[in-house]
Amino acid sequence: MVHRYIIKRTLLAAALLLASHAPAWAQSAESLLQQFDRQPTVATANRFLETLRMAEITDETVIFSPDTPTDTLRLQVWYWASEFFYATHQYAKAAEYGKNALPLSAAGNDRTIEADCLNLLAAVHIRLADFQAAATYAKRCNELDRQSGDPDKISSSLNTLAGIYMGARRPKEAEKYVLEGIKTCRAAGNPQRMAVLQGMASEVYHALGQEDTALSYAEEAFRLEKQLGRKDKAAVRLTQMAAALLHLKRTDEARNALQRAMPQLRADNNLQSLGIACNQMGGVCLADGEAAEAVAYYREATDIFTRLKDGYNESHARLGLYNALKESDPQAAMREMERYRELKDSIYDTETAEALGRHAAALENEQLQSDNAKARASSRRVTVAAAGLAAILLLLAGGIWFFMRRRHSQQSRINEELSADITKLREQYRLLHLQYDHALGNRKDIIQGIKPTDRDFLERAISTINEQINAGQVDAATIAAKLSLSPFQLRQRLGAITGEKPQNFIQTVRMQRARYLLGNHPELNVTEVARLCAYTDTSNFTRAFRKAFGITPSQYLEERNGTVGTKEKN
Repeated sequence: MVHRYIIKRTLLAAALLLASHAPAWAQSAESLLQQFDRQPTVATANRFLETLRMAEITDETVIFSPDTPTDTLRLQVWYWASEFFYATHQYAKAAEYGKNALPLSAAGNDRTIEADCLNLLAAVHIRLADFQAAATYAKRCNELDRQSGDPDKISSSLNTLAGIYMGARRPKEAEKYVLEGIKTCRAAGNPQRMAVLQGMASEVYHALGQEDTALSYAEEAFRLEKQLGRKDKAAVRLTQMAAALLHLKRTDEARNALQRAMPQLRADNNLQSLGIACNQMGGVCLADGEAAEAVAYYREATDIFTRLKDGYNESHARLGLYNALKESDPQAAMREMERYRELKDSIYDTETAEALGRHAAALENEQLQSDNAKARASSRRVTVAAAGLAAILLLLAGGIWFFMRRRHSQQSRINEELSADITKLREQYRLLHLQYDHALGNRKDIIQGIKPTDRDFLERAISTINEQINAGQVDAATIAAKLSLSPFQLRQRLGAITGEKPQNFIQTVRMQRARYLLGNHPELNVTEVARLCAYTDTSNFTRAFRKAFGITPSQYLEERNGTVGTKEKN
């Protein structure tokens, strides 16, 4: 019999990306797969796997003999179908076929094949942002790998675990897995795996803010990829180098790395890494004062991540667009800010945090039990100590879970409030200023004596002033025209009700808006608040604020927050 099993551990956490070939091969593979699902034959299985080999998804020719069992065919074809859909970014289909292959792999009592399926499913669910499922599959895979004693496989599943915790934005936990993976991989002597792990380590330390360390790992990963002749992976390592260089403010080097990486990423149609590179190049352009160029890169990143349904990276692109547009097109910038807030609030839910907290506790406890298995046989005292330490670790993990849950709940509430507030700032400022004591300088004696018709007029006036602040036209003549009055009539009406001239009344509304924004929107700096109050010059805004309240905007922030406030930008 000529057939043989070909499933093997692939470098999944490095994001296998092969769409540099023409779409024709992918269409052919899908057509053969549909044909196999309808009628599983040896001929169709052989043609399907040969198509994947020509596309370099598999690296060897496989020919099944006519007497190959149907379940064997299904296992092989469905596993590699999952690899195929993963490579072409069709993650839902990859999950479907991987789940179909998993019970067949387990039924065969070959733990290596089962571990490979689990590893693939973990990687797929990372891409689907289903970290609970990813952690479940990775945990089971790591258990099997440790039982096998194969350092190469152990390092692979450790890398997948690191990728899961990075996806869940818990880099400190990812750190221990990737460092153990690197140590284990040295014993395996697999340079391809080491390059992947070094790249993962760069991502981890970048997330931890240790940019020099991140750069060092990325440079080593790039060196290995060049030695291996893997141009597609080398381009990814260049983007990892650029991320660290950008945060180290070495923008010329970051730009150079990205200019080398992006043509290769485009040639490979590596959309995920290309989108990340576009975000990074946008950051480089912003740092170098090239806002228009930054907009183009951020828009490309936004398009890519919208197509990929990658909310996390799309949110970074939206925030980049806000920063790139806020000088030239404030209204468009605020639209991007709104979308950024929506994405930020929906990315990471409490259920995921809870699940990962439970998995963290379980993985720590089981690792401890595994490390002390031999010691139990020789010393009961060591066993008791290990059990006590395991209990402490469980309590610690529970405390971390509780803290993460509370912090996420608070952050979600804050994000909801900020999103609602920003919408009000753009469209309904009238609702923020219905308390006339603010608009009139807290003179409640005047407000209490105002007739209903005069109250209605003041409400319309305040609403109109806020609308004109949004439009950047706050002169009394324009506001009078919007109220269907002449400047003289506006002066008479306001004077009769408030005793103030129109320009003074307008200034009062602007200053109350400024005070509200400074006190309730810490994400806005003084320059941005000035712009939202229709000031093009921050120094003029600062003088007006000081005249109104006796302190500068920065001093107001310090007094309100009890800390050093946002510095003014000229």
